[in-house]
Amino acid sequence: MAEEAHNGGVAEKEATQVAVVFTAVKPQLFVKAPKAKDAVQFYKNAFGAEEVGRVNNPKRKAEQETPLILSVELKIGSFFFIVSDLTEEDSTAPVKTATTGSVFCLETEKVISAEAKAITAGAIAEIRAEDGDADGARIGSKLIDPYGNVWLICTPVKESE
Repeated sequence: MAEEAHNGGVAEKEATQVAVVFTAVKPQLFVKAPKAKDAVQFYKNAFGAEEVGRVNNPKRKAEQETPLILSVELKIGSFFFIVSDLTEEDSTAPVKTATTGSVFCLETEKVISAEAKAITAGAIAEIRAEDGDADGARIGSKLIDPYGNVWLICTPVKESE
């Protein structure tokens, strides 16, 4: 009986039977401080992101012109994500270093235009989209933003006949 209480008692078993519904998944991108402000502007310029909310860090050092960003929630289409400054001394951050390896796929019928807009804003094209009919296949481009994240711009998948 003591073992059951220690390794998953009645309350824990009941909790696992409750239906859990998540209402959203919001990736959080960390950029080395103080570049979150620039990253937010890049996502607005490159992808037409809309700023939904912002929380600035109430603590700032005297040499900082503007406060660091705890979080900025951005929206592209129906997709939401968060951008934050990451400082070396922030012991509460869920990660300790700004990492890359995030890949986002944006779907649009206007791949060439979207690619051009992102490149103008500062993205680097690793794979360029080509004009022409894709015969139902996805066409797109692979872009790297100034913060190391990968953005694939693709046409939506077409249903097979």
